[in-house]
Amino acid sequence: MFVHLHVHSSLSPGWGVLAPEAICAEAARLGFDTLAITDRNGLYGVPRFLDAAREAGIAPIIGTEAVTEQNRALLLASDQEGYANISRLLSDLHCEKGFDLCGALTRYRRGVVILSDDARLLSKLKAASADRLFVELSPGHDMHRALALSRDLGLPPVATARALVRAPHLEVQSPARGGADLCDFHLHRVLRAIHLNTKLSRLTPDLTGSASDALYGATQMADFFPHCPHALENSARIAAMCRREWDFSTTIFPAFRELNNDDAFATLKSRARTGAVWRYGVIDEKVEARLGKELAIIRDKGFAHYFLVVEEITKQSQRTCGRGSAAASLVAYCLGITHVDPIRHNLFFERFLNEGRSDPPDIDVDFPWDERDAILDFAFARYGARRAAMVANQVGFKGRSALREVAKVYGLPDCEIKEMTERVSGFWRPEQTAAAMSEHPLFQGESLSPDWLEIVATARRLNGQLRHLSLHCGGLVIVPDEIRRYVPVEISHKGLPVIQWEKDQAEDAGLVKIDILGNRSLAVIRDAMAAVKEQTGVEIDYASWRPLEDERTRSLMRRGLTIGCFYLESPSVRLLLRKIWSSTAPPETFDADLFEVLVQASSIIRPAANSFIQEYVSRMQGKKWEHLHPLLEGVLGETLGIAIYQEQITQIAMELAGFSASEGDQLRKVITKKHKEKRLADFRAKFVAGGTERGVSAPVLAAIWEQILSFAGYSFCKPHSASYALLSAKAAYMKANHPAQFMAAVISNQGGYYSPFAYISEGRRLGLAILPPDINESEYHYLGKEKTLRIGLMQIDGLTREGAKRLFKERRDGGCYASFADFLRRSGVQRADAERLVKAGCFDALEGVERRPALLWELLHFQQQDAALLFEHKTALPKAPPYDAETVLRQEVEALGFLASRHPLSLYKAQWQRHRPIRAAELIKHSGKWVTMVGWWITTKMVEDKHGRPMEFVSFEDVTAIFDATFFPDVYARFCRKLSQRRPYLLKGVVEEEFGVATLRVKWVGFLGENG
Repeated sequence: MFVHLHVHSSLSPGWGVLAPEAICAEAARLGFDTLAITDRNGLYGVPRFLDAAREAGIAPIIGTEAVTEQNRALLLASDQEGYANISRLLSDLHCEKGFDLCGALTRYRRGVVILSDDARLLSKLKAASADRLFVELSPGHDMHRALALSRDLGLPPVATARALVRAPHLEVQSPARGGADLCDFHLHRVLRAIHLNTKLSRLTPDLTGSASDALYGATQMADFFPHCPHALENSARIAAMCRREWDFSTTIFPAFRELNNDDAFATLKSRARTGAVWRYGVIDEKVEARLGKELAIIRDKGFAHYFLVVEEITKQSQRTCGRGSAAASLVAYCLGITHVDPIRHNLFFERFLNEGRSDPPDIDVDFPWDERDAILDFAFARYGARRAAMVANQVGFKGRSALREVAKVYGLPDCEIKEMTERVSGFWRPEQTAAAMSEHPLFQGESLSPDWLEIVATARRLNGQLRHLSLHCGGLVIVPDEIRRYVPVEISHKGLPVIQWEKDQAEDAGLVKIDILGNRSLAVIRDAMAAVKEQTGVEIDYASWRPLEDERTRSLMRRGLTIGCFYLESPSVRLLLRKIWSSTAPPETFDADLFEVLVQASSIIRPAANSFIQEYVSRMQGKKWEHLHPLLEGVLGETLGIAIYQEQITQIAMELAGFSASEGDQLRKVITKKHKEKRLADFRAKFVAGGTERGVSAPVLAAIWEQILSFAGYSFCKPHSASYALLSAKAAYMKANHPAQFMAAVISNQGGYYSPFAYISEGRRLGLAILPPDINESEYHYLGKEKTLRIGLMQIDGLTREGAKRLFKERRDGGCYASFADFLRRSGVQRADAERLVKAGCFDALEGVERRPALLWELLHFQQQDAALLFEHKTALPKAPPYDAETVLRQEVEALGFLASRHPLSLYKAQWQRHRPIRAAELIKHSGKWVTMVGWWITTKMVEDKHGRPMEFVSFEDVTAIFDATFFPDVYARFCRKLSQRRPYLLKGVVEEEFGVATLRVKWVGFLGENG
């Protein structure tokens, strides 16, 4: 006759230890069939808890422990109204200054069962009503005082365990000292120390839970309460009061302009048909049939309001990119939400919405990154914070951050923590043991200290623990009535309301989110187009723009010269493009639809698809092939018999194994999301059975299943890739035809795959002259004009925004600065900003580089004396000798972060010429040969080979081109400690050619300057 009503999961920030799944499994093992999870000040894991409880055969009770500095109470929902009231109360707790728990419980009492040992709170609440009010008794928490309080107030006692850990918990044991594992309670103490920003050694008992706060069995609980058995019985009585069957599956749509469902659908239908005429000129049979099919599903699913709301938000910007599975919708295309024709490009609508789909899909729309806040402001102004909120990211402890935080509370010095975390930054993952970490080549010949062994073990356990909420990169939820009745709301650092659930739980609870995302490439294209219009008068019509009809653009993309072009600029994608259209490719490859190939190439780049990538390129280059089974011809015909897009999982399952669209979509979701193992076996059995029934052989089914598994984790659907491929093509057009304006926009928007130095180098390869920052010629952002790229003042390290604003305002109002003295007189910038401008070379054109030391003396004197005395009486200053060339270059690197006046390798020319390296631009000419090369580090990617050994792909550049180098495990193990970034590398190895593209297989690494 006992039920656990007070249990904390790992979604109690800074408090709980065990995941909801682990708690439910442990409760079932102990024989319980009912359980409450009551995380602190939140319902952070309710949908996840309900799923876990269902899986474990547990009846779930929803509740929370509300804790303030003054009061504490356990709140359980007896019904739907009680859940809504708990959600409202928690929202007030997080959003209102001076929140009073007693007063809030008076307002939100209906449907809520209250347990507490807080005398003030209980007395105040009892004065209003003693109904559903209990005194909480817990082992290790002064039960005698609580029992006396129960008698004094005449309120029934109830037994709880305030469960944090499994029971019986172990003594603290460290793997470094021979123990089996770190106990749950030790992990709780670590979490508390991190939360309180203190060391474990300073953590007092009053700041943590009790060692007796455990998930005990019913018999163990009875042993704690021989004097008060009715407290145990009351736990079961309370459980009976509470709702234990919860259904969060009902989709909760926003309401568009207070229209009813019929009027909303009629409005959507009218707008879709008008949009179809805008897109196609005339509605033919194909368009009519597709529109009718989609609108029928949208009507039946009640999605009309959602489409209209998204359309309204999308129209607030001139340049958007609707993407994700929604780009398969003709209705979305006709409304202007998306921009890729789903009929022309054969996009599968059922990936987005189908008759059997129970969970709500969302529509993702990208806006220029610097316009996103204004879009959100519009949405909140239109719908109000009462109806709208952002989706959360539930930020947990991951990788290096977990190691760092644990090491801090263990009291290790900052320098040691920094050295360790920097060393493991490229490879360590929380699932790796300390032993596996110490075996990495970066730790060759070393052994981890006992402290670090324990820290690594603890950091592994921290993985997945909720730390705090942040804003999801785009998710906006709008409901028709009041958001706080569905989920508690907090206020983010940016001042926006944010729900306590992340995107998956929000979706599981029926909340339909709209992803309003910031995209830097849209801003790059916008800014480059604006610069071209301002300088040349040429205006590009964005709506009717067909970038791939331009031959320069087509050539640039086929050669993989796509650095700066969003979605196509990573080394792996550029290498793939070069392989597809290399000199060894047959003419028919060049005749293929370029857009379709771009979509395929950007989609097939995923971690588990390496073997399929090789086969894909072979087939693109003319290799003969056949479908694994004739039934797949309609599904995989456009992708050369290889599964490339997520929705092809659904289509394969439908064609080959008789799945419905809904079942196929469920398989797709299981493959591409986490926690899939237990359901995957069931789907595989169904897939094999269905395929066998259709006469498909076991080897063919196994081969196809292997392709399906390659979509695990990181993969895309075709509509998403097609949307981004169109955006990439527009970026490529600007690069091919307006390189100066394009590269300026890329660096100014501070996005992209590479560093500003890499983009500066790319500008040089495009024939642009790199101009230094200049006090009269530079703007804050980079400027591209004709064949020049001028560095913006934004690049100067440490220059304040306020200082930049001052000097630009004065320059606009009073004209260009005539001299450094004129600048000091007029600009009013601070001394530190003026020093940075001098050292960055901003006055070299006015005063000459040799005058830099003298300018700093003038600045110092100006700061110390009245300006009138300095300039009218011509105070004599010391005659400082000019800096030597080395000092000037060093100042350039310090000010800008890189060498801009020349390629850094040019400084080592005398040294590298002795080694007679080959030029990167001529790498292909040396295929199969042993060569020497020089290179400057650009970017890297750490991977593991099939045996789990670390290796690395690194992109270098010399003064002629970028080249890709591979460090296989044996070479990586020898040289990994030398692979820092900003150094001139000397590389020896073998040139390997594949599909007409050359890379360097590194055998030896050195540095220019070593031993001469």
